[in-house]
Amino acid sequence: MDVAFILAENVVRVTYDNLNSVAIDMTKKDILDVLGVATAGSAALGVAEVEGLLEEWGGKKESTVIGFDCMLPAPYAALINGMMSHALDYDDGHDKSMVHAAASVVSSAFAVAQRKGKINGKDFITAVALGIDLMARMALGAKTNLRVSGWVYSCIFGYFGAAAAAGKILGLDKEKMVNAFGIAYSQTAGSFQSIADAVLTKRAQLGFAARAGVFSALLAERGITGPVNCMEGDYGIYNNYIKGEYDPHAVTNDLGRQFEVVNMGFKAYPSCGYTHNPIFSTLTLMKENGLKADDIDEINVSTGKNAGDLFEPLERKRRPPVVPDAQFSIPYTVGVAVVKGSVGIGDFTPEAIKDTRVLGVAQRVNPIILSELTRREVDPSIVEIKTKDGNRYSMRMDNRKGTPENPMTEEEFDNKFRDCLTHGRKHISKQKTEKIMHLIKNLEEVDDVGKIVQLLG
Repeated sequence: MDVAFILAENVVRVTYDNLNSVAIDMTKKDILDVLGVATAGSAALGVAEVEGLLEEWGGKKESTVIGFDCMLPAPYAALINGMMSHALDYDDGHDKSMVHAAASVVSSAFAVAQRKGKINGKDFITAVALGIDLMARMALGAKTNLRVSGWVYSCIFGYFGAAAAAGKILGLDKEKMVNAFGIAYSQTAGSFQSIADAVLTKRAQLGFAARAGVFSALLAERGITGPVNCMEGDYGIYNNYIKGEYDPHAVTNDLGRQFEVVNMGFKAYPSCGYTHNPIFSTLTLMKENGLKADDIDEINVSTGKNAGDLFEPLERKRRPPVVPDAQFSIPYTVGVAVVKGSVGIGDFTPEAIKDTRVLGVAQRVNPIILSELTRREVDPSIVEIKTKDGNRYSMRMDNRKGTPENPMTEEEFDNKFRDCLTHGRKHISKQKTEKIMHLIKNLEEVDDVGKIVQLLG
C-alpha cells in the first residue's frame, strides 16, 4: 500500500483530542508567526503585482487577502497569502527536514476555512497541525540532501501539506484525501533555480503550493481523482523527484502520536536560516567586546558546505545586486550585524542593500568551508573577528536562535509579531495587534477563525 493511504487515514482520523499540549501550543505559535510575517510580507517586492493580477481576474469573494482591501476565490487568496508569508524569508523552519511549513499550510487552511465558514479554533488547530506534520514527515523521508536533489522541499512537500490541511477542514474521507494528494502531486514543482538566480518566484513557490492545496482538496471533494500511488508508485514523488532515495519508516514512525509541529523553529532574522548562526555570533561578539565597525580588520566564517552556498559567487554575495541575493548572503547579513547592531526587515530593501558601510564590511567577510560542519540540518558556524589592533574574538554556534534547542523567549516571539505588523502595507493599530495575539493564543475558544484573518484584510 502506498504511504499516501496511511497518511490520508491519519489526517482523516486524528482529532483535536489526539493532540498533546505541546503540539497545540506550537501550532498556535506557528499560526501567529505566519500571520505576522505575511503582514510584513504584504509590502515586499512582487506581492502587489501578483495581487493586482489576481484581483483583476476577480471572482467570488471567499477569502481575505492579508494587507489588501479585497477578498478573492479561496485558491487565489491562498496563493497570494502564501507568497507574502515567505517573501521575507522570515517564516518558520523545521530544521530536521529542512522545510518551511506554515506559509503554504496556514494560508490554505485560512482560505478554505473562510470559504466554508464557521470553522472553530479547535478544528483549525487540528488541520494546521496535521498539514505541518505530514509535510515535515514527507521531507524527513527523503534521504537525499535537498540541494543535491535540486528541489526545494518546502515547495514540493508543501503541496501535500496544504492539501491535507484544506482537505481536513472540508471533511474529506480517506478516499478523497488520497485523491487530493494525487491531484496535488500532478501540480507539484519548486526548484532551487529560483534561489540560484535570486528571482521573485523564490517567494512565490510556496504560494503556488498553497493554491494547489486548496484547488486539489476542492476538486477531490467533487469526485475528481488523482494518482493514488502518488508517493511510492513507480512515478510517485519519491521515485520521480528523489530517485528512490527515501525511508518510508521516517514518514510513518509514531504517526498519530508524535506531531512534528513540536519541532518547528521560528526565525529571529528575516533571511535564510543558514545566515542565522553567523549573524547571532557576530552580534554577540560585537556587543560583548564593545567593538565598532571601524575596529574590524576581517571576519572569517567557518561553516559547512550547505551554508557555504551563501558565499557563492563571492563577489555577488559581498555586494548583492537584488534583495533575494541579500537574503541569501552571509557576507551581507554579517555586515549588517556589524554596522547596525541588529538585523531586521528594513535591512532588506532595494535601498538598504546599497548601504556603503555595510558593503564595506561585507568585503572583509571570508568563507572557510569545513566538511565536519556540514550536516542535514542548518550548518553550525564559527565566527572569528580580527580587529585592526591585532585582537581576535571567536564564537561557535550550532543551533540557530529560535529552534527548539535554542528557543526564543515569549517576549522575543511576541515582539517579532508586533514588529512585523508595523511593516505591512496597511496600518495595523496596537489595539488590533494585541487583539489578534489574544485570539490566536486562545484559539481553541474561537468559534470562527475567519474573524481573525479578516482583521488583517
